[in-house]
Amino acid sequence: MEARVASTKIRIGILGAGTMGAMHAAAYAGVAGVEIVGVFARDLERARSVAALCGAAPFTDADALIRHAAVDAIDVCLPSPVHAAFVVPALEHGKHVFCESPLALRLDEAQQMRDAARRAGRLLQVGLLMRSVTAYAHLRDAVSSGVHGRLLSLATWRLGSYLRPGGPDRKTHYGDPSTELMTFDFDAAQWLMGRPARLSASAVRMADGTPGEISTLLAWDDGRHAMIAASGIMPVGSPFSTGFRALFEHAAFELRMVFRGGGPPESAFTIVDETGRPAPVVVQGRNPYEVELRRFVDCINGRANPELLDVDRAIEALELSLATQRALAEGRMIGIGAAHSEPGGLAP
Repeated sequence: MEARVASTKIRIGILGAGTMGAMHAAAYAGVAGVEIVGVFARDLERARSVAALCGAAPFTDADALIRHAAVDAIDVCLPSPVHAAFVVPALEHGKHVFCESPLALRLDEAQQMRDAARRAGRLLQVGLLMRSVTAYAHLRDAVSSGVHGRLLSLATWRLGSYLRPGGPDRKTHYGDPSTELMTFDFDAAQWLMGRPARLSASAVRMADGTPGEISTLLAWDDGRHAMIAASGIMPVGSPFSTGFRALFEHAAFELRMVFRGGGPPESAFTIVDETGRPAPVVVQGRNPYEVELRRFVDCINGRANPELLDVDRAIEALELSLATQRALAEGRMIGIGAAHSEPGGLAP
């Protein structure tokens, strides 16, 4: 894969001027050596609004921004169902690509994007955000060091109201919880524990029969397990919340994050060890979007290992989302294919 080895200014085009496009535009402001050339949205005023955050030009023609000779990389913040239609042309025009999660809703489209990146010799990095959140990175370090023994079990939750008509986080293009929410935690579980052997799932269904809340149990042959829960049908008045409980042989960690309004989440991260006294875990506060986008730029410049956010990691998470859908449809446990990655096998 061809990547820059000298530290040069990376010129980026952002596709999408919604919440995530604005988040990325603001995050790039903290990344040295980056210039945002343009921001695309079909609505000119939305493109102008986000472009103003980063001193860029507004575009209403995505193809023009993709083909722009001054652009080195494309950042895709569009709805998941259309990712492939923009990611593949960007790669074919020689651009490196960062794509938001969920990468795709269909495995064939995800593989199509991966194959286009390999053919073009360009980076395709995916926003696997939990890998850039300090509390999850702290767990990863604990797994790698073995300081608390083995990680025996993991429970995660991601609870919102986006499937309710009046939900504050409602978007008509969002998918069901298995992809829209669980993607992030499926990836985190595999990052921390490796590829599971099988999974089973249950769901609370909405009036039209589609899943509104899902719980998936991941199981490993050595007895370890992870419970991944996600909901899109919480009461409209309840804030979006997420977190985990991680049980090691000699300690347990718990993270709780509650999102109110547009600011940083209310967060509590604690550990209980064999002394039995809960204690706060102090980790460095950082914007995870800035962390992952900085890494993308460093990968282009040849200063970071691209394996951490490589498209194959997103495909592995998507496979668990699709296996969850199959388990719900067939009412049975689903076997998972051979491991693509093992804990400790990826660069931090």
